[in-house]
Amino acid sequence: MKFIVSSSALLKQLQQISGVINANTVLPILEDFLFEIEKNKLTVVATDLETVMRVQMDVEANENGRVCIPAKILIDSLKNIPDQPLSFNIDKNFAVELTSDNGKYKVMGENPDNFPKEPVADDTTSFTIISSALVTGINKTLFAVSTDDLRPAMTGVYFELDEKYIQFVSTDAHRLVRYKRTDVACPRKDAFIVPKKPLNILKSALPLNSDELTISYNSNHLFVKHGSTQMSCRLIDARFPDYKVVIPADNPYKLTVNRSDFQSALRRISVFSNKSTNQVVLNIQGSELNLAAQDVDFSFEGNERMKCQYDGEDLAIAFNARFLIEMLNAADSGEINVELSTATKAGILKPVEVDENEELLMLVMPLMLNN
Repeated sequence: MKFIVSSSALLKQLQQISGVINANTVLPILEDFLFEIEKNKLTVVATDLETVMRVQMDVEANENGRVCIPAKILIDSLKNIPDQPLSFNIDKNFAVELTSDNGKYKVMGENPDNFPKEPVADDTTSFTIISSALVTGINKTLFAVSTDDLRPAMTGVYFELDEKYIQFVSTDAHRLVRYKRTDVACPRKDAFIVPKKPLNILKSALPLNSDELTISYNSNHLFVKHGSTQMSCRLIDARFPDYKVVIPADNPYKLTVNRSDFQSALRRISVFSNKSTNQVVLNIQGSELNLAAQDVDFSFEGNERMKCQYDGEDLAIAFNARFLIEMLNAADSGEINVELSTATKAGILKPVEVDENEELLMLVMPLMLNN
């Protein structure tokens, strides 16, 4: 089997899917790309048994065929070959010979019959969504996903579908993020949990534009199709916690601050906080917000004050500064509203300016105040 392909075009496609491949796998064949040639079309597949990603591109080929090629050496060599046509020659023992303008490179391929089979997309429900809506939904929720494998339901993003909207929800029991899009219509009310790894791969592979994607799902798998790129992954088989019960119905006190000023102040103050809790105390009085952190073990202390708008009784409440900084990153607004009630109840962060078809709610649990 022989085919000719542009070296830079191939590298670009392989880099898009190489994130699927794990460094230390149980099966050596999982360190390979599966190359399939059919009618001058090359399909490349990567898998880790849970997530499968495939890309397709045009090549010049004299016949159809399949081969598995080790991913790392192929990508490393393509990175150093300038843009030019590369010819691949594969013999019946799956030895691969690459020929460029000035060189010949040999690598031993493997039998494609040993490559794991992809999940079949049967009995699926489908809907379309614009690429930027999905990427934004992932970006705004992925950071709050739990890393605790003992709570598998929280280690992914919860997709909540409705005929009028789609919601992305994530929580790690200390904070919760809910991002809603009303410009997406799903076929029916439904819900599933998508693991973190495929979402990370998707957000870097998909463009932040208005391209239309097709999302299909069944009871076990999610399938995403964008042009010549396709991804499928196994869904998390667990029940997502009833997150609605933790969102306070009424937080009467409203604090409005400049987002970037608040975030910068938190970054400066958190340097002096206890490294295990990252605790920063917000002391709100009138139109002044005081931020304070200390690490008693090392006698570190930091205090800072900033202007704010506040409607409510004077309040001192403590939060994990790292959580607040990450949440402020997800809000693309100039100003942020923080809704509070008492020092022991969750605070709610909402951006002041949002697009008409989106809604973002972020909740963070307070820390015990050190008296």
